[in-house]
Amino acid sequence: MKMFMLKSFIITALMFIAVFTGMELANNGIHKMKGYDDPNFQNAVSINERDATILGNKISSHDLEAKKKKLEEISAYNFFSNMGKKLSDSLTNASEKLIKKIAD
Repeated sequence: MKMFMLKSFIITALMFIAVFTGMELANNGIHKMKGYDDPNFQNAVSINERDATILGNKISSHDLEAKKKKLEEISAYNFFSNMGKKLSDSLTNASEKLIKKIAD
């Protein structure tokens, strides 16, 4: 099941990247076909130091920080995050005990 989910995630990520790459190549092809720059055409993906533009929608780090603060205010409970933290803590403790036993 884990391998299936991993493969599905990788394929989905590759398809997502391929779509944006195809859109960018199509945009470049339109510019080459016209022979001049038209200011109405925009790039599919544009990344600056702090801002990113995807399909004309601006995304900035300030937006992400505001969303993070909003989520912290809501203090939403995430079952999987909580279980992951517990699993991580238990594995850390178990490995520390094992290393101490081996060292003694």
